[in-house]
Amino acid sequence: MSSKLFSRVRCKGLQDKITKPSSLLSSFQGHQTIGWSGFTGVDYPLQTLEPLINEVRSNKAFAKPKFDLRVCSSGGTVTESALSELDMVCSRSPYQVSKVINKSLNNGKIDFHDHSLIDFAEQLTSGYLGAKDGKPQTLDIAIVEATEITPEGNLVPGASVGVTPELIQVADKLVVEMNTNSPSLRGIHDLCVPASPPYRNPLNVCTSSDRIGQTEIPLDPKKVIGIVEGSHGKFPSRTEPSNSTTRAISQHIIDFLKNETHRGRVPENLHPIQSGIGAIANSVIEGLGNSSFRNLQVWTEVLQDSFLDLLKSGTVQYASSMSLRFSPQELENFYKNWDFYKEHVILRPQAITNSPEIIRRLGCISLNTPVEVDLYGHVNSTCVMGTRMLNGIGGSGDFMRNAKLSIMHTPSVRPTKTDPIGISTIVPKVTHVDHTEHDIDIVVTEQGLADLRGLSPRERAIEIIENCAHPVYRPILMDYFTLAESVCLKEKRGHEPLLLDKAFKMHTSFLEEGSMKVSSW
Repeated sequence: MSSKLFSRVRCKGLQDKITKPSSLLSSFQGHQTIGWSGFTGVDYPLQTLEPLINEVRSNKAFAKPKFDLRVCSSGGTVTESALSELDMVCSRSPYQVSKVINKSLNNGKIDFHDHSLIDFAEQLTSGYLGAKDGKPQTLDIAIVEATEITPEGNLVPGASVGVTPELIQVADKLVVEMNTNSPSLRGIHDLCVPASPPYRNPLNVCTSSDRIGQTEIPLDPKKVIGIVEGSHGKFPSRTEPSNSTTRAISQHIIDFLKNETHRGRVPENLHPIQSGIGAIANSVIEGLGNSSFRNLQVWTEVLQDSFLDLLKSGTVQYASSMSLRFSPQELENFYKNWDFYKEHVILRPQAITNSPEIIRRLGCISLNTPVEVDLYGHVNSTCVMGTRMLNGIGGSGDFMRNAKLSIMHTPSVRPTKTDPIGISTIVPKVTHVDHTEHDIDIVVTEQGLADLRGLSPRERAIEIIENCAHPVYRPILMDYFTLAESVCLKEKRGHEPLLLDKAFKMHTSFLEEGSMKVSSW
């Protein structure tokens, strides 16, 4: 234990809780519900569970515990992958990106509870998530990362917040893992947990820079069973680079937004931007930086590398987020320019960033990437071929339903091992529905942009096929739609034409023949 650890625990009443992770081994026994902090692989605890993992690996006689994991969006991949490999995970919620967890949940070894992120936060505090025998269920143990404990005994989180305030509130026992590799981030957070209905007051956020909470989270010292040192919080090694496809998608979106401002539908500085992670999201942010837009505001879940240059240049005036997902190089840049960035960035819990009330009030422009989109604008974000779970719905549902402009961006095709053109992301009918056509305004691929606002289902289908489908699949999709429209109108059920025996023929063709290129309907 380093002197830096003791200097970060500034509350004298909690310094006697400083310990080594190995001393907490006996706290993890039997079947427990546990959770830990972190968001999108950023600043999650690593050291606390290492002794347990090592003991299970090396000591076959050790009675390994079983865990129901309540871990926020893809937080703690290294740790939960190790637990899953050792057959220690019974259930997991919500969004995850661990390949090991993914394999186990699709094999039926792990029960996966997929929630939108706002629902996850609410179910934690309501005691519903993991309720047993009809009784409210708390967390047995929560492990939360911190960058400081103040003299008053309050916790200062690190570069991500997620559901840290809720974990601290509902857990029976707490372990604090102090990240001494990071400076204290005191002052950048805006932290609160909304009261439960029907006693909830309005969340008084009218701009990305508004603050409604505190910069620290109070700790109940009776809950704290240990404070351990964590010397590193995992960060991505790099940001996904753009390519010709993602840059084309980005340009379609930038042109659309320019047209919206020209028509007076949105102001010159747009509405607050919500952007996901990945190559397309990065390209869109880079495109905004190269455009004439200035003084933008951001209301999102994750800030990536490209946002830092936009903040420095004035393209983005203020950014509110749940997590800083910077590469190590840009993270160092962020810390070096702390005095500037702390005046332009706020980190909040997901109960605030994903609040439908705030998203609607701000009129967010939301951009997310789907698995597939059908001719009428229904979107599948989670389940390949309708059954194989990828990661989960995450926060896309919170934003798509409530944003002023809900934009889905995707390549028109995804190559396979046997087909360089690959599968079409535009299909007659999605195999799983995460977002209905009522919630989607815009669909964009590298081929073009389909503005679905104010269109009937049949008009939507033509718009999507002509503007978004890959040239190879465009005639195939149009043939299906023309046939479906003809049959359904004759049978007087033509509002949203659907042929039940043919709607998934492209999918079944891929499963049986390795190609979605249907030769005949």
